[in-house]
Amino acid sequence: MTRLLEGRIAIVTGAGRGIGRAHALELARHGAAVVVNDYGVSLAGEVGEESPAHAVVEEIRAAGGEAVVNGADVADFAAAEAMVHQAIETFGGLDILVNNAGFVRDRMLVNTSEEEWDAVVRVHLKGHFAPLRHAGAYWRAEAKAGRQRAARVINTSSGAGLQGSVGQATYSAAKAGIAGLTLVAAQEMGRYGVTVNAIAPVARTRMTEGAFDTSAMALPEDNSPVVAWLASEDAGDVTGRVIEIDGSVITVEDGWRHGPSSDAGARWQAGDVGPALRSLLAQAPAPEPVYGA
Repeated sequence: MTRLLEGRIAIVTGAGRGIGRAHALELARHGAAVVVNDYGVSLAGEVGEESPAHAVVEEIRAAGGEAVVNGADVADFAAAEAMVHQAIETFGGLDILVNNAGFVRDRMLVNTSEEEWDAVVRVHLKGHFAPLRHAGAYWRAEAKAGRQRAARVINTSSGAGLQGSVGQATYSAAKAGIAGLTLVAAQEMGRYGVTVNAIAPVARTRMTEGAFDTSAMALPEDNSPVVAWLASEDAGDVTGRVIEIDGSVITVEDGWRHGPSSDAGARWQAGDVGPALRSLLAQAPAPEPVYGA
């Protein structure tokens, strides 16, 4: 097997179970030293469970790899900074950040509480921003000091964020925000040698089991080879992309783009908008169907 990540240093958040665990094991298998982050919460984000990150670290070490446990709440700004510093102090640097941590509290929109909204948006969106912010500051400092690293960020969006998902308004909004964050970060951080991409993984995990029939879904580890390649130095020309992974199928997502337009030459009058907009909609592709519709 070709080891794509020999000598590279990675953080994987939410890596105690499911897709994150599979990512951590795959990166280690390809030679990366891995900070295995997991806060040890339930599917709904409730604190109290023992972190499973220890078992993942032991599995990596048993296979001859290097790994350490991190128990940070990735949406805590200071804890995310400390996690980045842990990678640097333990392994001598940081090359790869895989933002994966998250949980769900599925509700129809009119049944969603403020607390549920805040909790889900916090862990997914702020939980991507905070590690990315601190890792990015490190990579900028390294570049300015003449030590630019071939840094890679892989964020985790979702088909729910790209096409929408009935009963998951909060989760969908957060995952759509991650796709937008990916585009901006890729543009801003490219000057420091950093690529930023996102995946939209499909897998049978505790987040999907119970919500619908998952018997035909891919396994968590089916997503991780794509992450390993995106984390490699070979992927330096790929950035600002969202890639859906569904078993053996990978798809480059094509998000919001300027479509048909009409120029009135002056401020629109409300009565003229309807005919003009209906004409434009007739020329535009139909939206992708919302999951569960």
